[in-house]
Amino acid sequence: MSHQSVPSPLPAAVDELWERRAELSPRDVDARAVVVGAVDLLDEGKARVARVSDDGEVVVDERAKRAILLAFKVLGMARSQVGDFHHHDKVPLKSRFDGVRVVPGAIARWGSYLAPGVVLMPSFTNIGAYVDSGTMVDTWVTVGSCAQIGKNVHLSGGVGLGGVLEPPNAVPVVVEDDALIGSRSMIVEGARVGRGAVVGAGTILSASIPVIDVQTGEELARGRVPDWCVAVGGTRQKEFPGGTFGLPCVLVMKRLEPGQRHDKAALNEVLREHGVNT
Repeated sequence: MSHQSVPSPLPAAVDELWERRAELSPRDVDARAVVVGAVDLLDEGKARVARVSDDGEVVVDERAKRAILLAFKVLGMARSQVGDFHHHDKVPLKSRFDGVRVVPGAIARWGSYLAPGVVLMPSFTNIGAYVDSGTMVDTWVTVGSCAQIGKNVHLSGGVGLGGVLEPPNAVPVVVEDDALIGSRSMIVEGARVGRGAVVGAGTILSASIPVIDVQTGEELARGRVPDWCVAVGGTRQKEFPGGTFGLPCVLVMKRLEPGQRHDKAALNEVLREHGVNT
């Protein structure tokens, strides 16, 4: 996945600490203050690990990634308790939820950002993740470390978005505005789902999985579902010395008009036309 690095709003002191990270520990009070301040900016949404630039490329803030990794060096283990649940961890739970609906059972770690209008059903959101306004994080969804989720996205029940922390320049999972990810789908290894795309239930998309247009047979990309389309998991046959086997791919079944809202009945009809179970 191509990407660019960008200037960071985080202090340059993070880079200096990164260069001597091997010698850091929770005893380094000054280092801890720098790192906690940097991760606080991620928690508040004033900095983020990555974004999609105006030219459509994913731009990564490597300093933000370094701050998160450094947090595990300079923060000590601490006990906490929520009701009858006891925790023992280096990263505390998130405490900023302005305008966010958090259903009991939802867990979000400090250093993740949740914009006003986000709904968290019982789910898990990891450090460095960015979830923009109007997005539904449904039941048993995992939003992995540094995953970047756009506005008005629906992450259906059981969706897994992989976390990407190391190396610092690695591109995280990106799901753009207005996308819908079907139940039990897995989007991992820095894969990307375009704006307004619908990903069918159970689809697996990684950075190496080919995305193919069923109308032309053309391989469109690897690890990236295009904007405004309906895509499902599939297989394609490949010859090996031991026989012919099906390798996973993602199939683009239909192109949508830009701005077209997701009509569940219409989407189900698209899938049934091609013999895909809904």
